[in-house]
Amino acid sequence: MLALDGTGLNLADVADGARRRLDPVHWDFFAGGAGDERTLRANEEAFTRHRILPRILRGALVRDLRISLLGCRLAMPVLIAPTAFHRLAHPEGEVATADAAAEAGTIMVVSMAATRPLEEIAAAGGPLWFQLYPQSDLGFTSALVRRAEAAGCRALVVTVDSPVFGRRERDLRHRFVDLPPGLLCENMRDPSGRVRDIEMDAGLDWPRIGWLRELTTLPILLKGVLHPADARLAVAHGVDGVVVSNHGGRQLDGAVATLDALPGIVAAVEGRLPVLLDGGIRRGTDVLVALALGAAAVLVGRPVLWGLAVGGAAGVRHVLDLLRDDLDRALALAGVAGPGELSGDLVAKVAGG
Repeated sequence: MLALDGTGLNLADVADGARRRLDPVHWDFFAGGAGDERTLRANEEAFTRHRILPRILRGALVRDLRISLLGCRLAMPVLIAPTAFHRLAHPEGEVATADAAAEAGTIMVVSMAATRPLEEIAAAGGPLWFQLYPQSDLGFTSALVRRAEAAGCRALVVTVDSPVFGRRERDLRHRFVDLPPGLLCENMRDPSGRVRDIEMDAGLDWPRIGWLRELTTLPILLKGVLHPADARLAVAHGVDGVVVSNHGGRQLDGAVATLDALPGIVAAVEGRLPVLLDGGIRRGTDVLVALALGAAAVLVGRPVLWGLAVGGAAGVRHVLDLLRDDLDRALALAGVAGPGELSGDLVAKVAGG
């Protein structure tokens, strides 16, 4: 396992290493949230209000962490969430992240705001999903979808919680409003070679999701679902999966923590599509709790960027290995042989934390 200067025993250690290496402006971009950052903190705090009720004498000698998800066979139920601007963390950027994901046997969700072209990221060979902010220019949106299909992406993850840009005060204090020279959002190039700005479209609505559904045969997941009524609408509109997400606390400050929203979303979809969760995952026990409460898998964002900053592809792989090993240990201690055996009776919610 990568030593990471002796500081990599857990994700908090990796975060400390990343903080030391990154430009403080870039650290705050990755670490920060919207407003007073209440939702950012709430995502992690929600896990402290849940306790595991382990079973004994279950004979879980060998654990199998593999799952199948929308046609992809994965080594573990932990995916890489879409996060922007990986070249701020490491010169190889998203290519290094994709290399680590391929080695770990999991999915990388490529951000629309990636700083390496999708085609270069796809060359790593692992399964990719593509994050899409639908643009009001339907022709450009269609071209993005075709580009993702041509690159071999296996699903679209449509971000639906960003009608406007969240107020991120750390970035405003630093006046960090654009990428440094030489870095661009490479997936936003139009046929002329011009790099467009990513538009936050307040007019995005359910008919546009229906248009996307007709445009492509790729599975479509909606990322940013917190209300059960929207989960039911997602089912009705032929969506293939939902991601319970509050954008890592970077959009609506004061929004509910994702773990607190998860049971309501799971109940609303009634098993008709997979429910994923991101936000606040820092330990294998967090993964176990989310799966026990009904998530098919989880996604991690900031920890991947920490690993990338500390050690490039090897640092990202270290982060994924830490989570995998911690989850395997937690399953054994809870008397469970694999994700499919997890259920809500293994988790108790407590007051406070």
